[in-house]
Amino acid sequence: MSILAVVGPRDAGPGERQEILEQAHAHLAEAESLVRVDVPGKGAAADDSQAGGTMRTDLETVIPALQSGSLFGGSEAVLIVDCQNLLKAETEVIAELLADLPDGLAVALTSTGALPAALGRVVKEVGEVATVKKIRERDASQWLASELKRRKLRLPGEAQNALIQRFGTNLAAMAGALDQLELADEMPTAEELIERFRTRPDEPVWLYADAVSGGDVGEALRRLTDFLAHSHPLVLLAYLENDLKRRAMAAAAPDLATFAEWSGTKADHYPTKKAWNARSRTSDTELRRALDAISRADQHLKSAPEDTHRLTMERLTVALSRWYSGSAARRTA
Repeated sequence: MSILAVVGPRDAGPGERQEILEQAHAHLAEAESLVRVDVPGKGAAADDSQAGGTMRTDLETVIPALQSGSLFGGSEAVLIVDCQNLLKAETEVIAELLADLPDGLAVALTSTGALPAALGRVVKEVGEVATVKKIRERDASQWLASELKRRKLRLPGEAQNALIQRFGTNLAAMAGALDQLELADEMPTAEELIERFRTRPDEPVWLYADAVSGGDVGEALRRLTDFLAHSHPLVLLAYLENDLKRRAMAAAAPDLATFAEWSGTKADHYPTKKAWNARSRTSDTELRRALDAISRADQHLKSAPEDTHRLTMERLTVALSRWYSGSAARRTA
């Protein structure tokens, strides 16, 4: 009996998801046959015929798969993907089956975020847990340097930065790009790479927020383009509204402890300390301007044609970069 749970970050991106699956498949590599079961999202309810059952239709195959070992002495495997989406009753059934697996059956579970409690307990008792950490852009840069050395490819620093710009932390996609470059007669320039690979990384919103806070307009606009390739402007606007609330509370709070209490966080929480330390960069006047600009952008996104949305977000990004970094105040001083 062999059980491995591969657990990644809750906000796993393409790179982390690829690493999670690779570790799971490596655990099952020696099996002669594999049954893969993908857990549907929690909003995927059972149909009427399954209303009184324990498992949703898409998961029914997991029960016989976990109950039957090899009839002929070979090794078999079961891969259950996205266990974080399991419902309580489904979790309990699978946990019970994992506690009493037949001989010759290997199992791998994947999860973004913590395993459901019942699964976590049984894996701790009879299996192992492997953790995949969140990949940052600096991790991707280190991976790229190591991969170039392994492949014996010489790629200038600017060209390496171009790959990171295009693929972000999606290491699997970047590896595919390197496969293509290995076949090239000569290494392309940074400009040629930007033109050749037109994908955009699915990246966390805080990278955009950091560029805005730092007043780096060019970087902020690039991050905006990357983010909008995978998400809707209203999602970003909701983040900006919450960020503005934190800035306003930090500016009004008499001390860090009070700010943490108002924002419902802990004083030693990194984002809390970061917002507190940046509180003096933006004046009350600039905070009011930001509030007005975000409100007008929200109204525009909900009423104007979609082809104007990107321009609205670009103008908002430029304005916030000036106000949040204090550059507007310095120019008028």
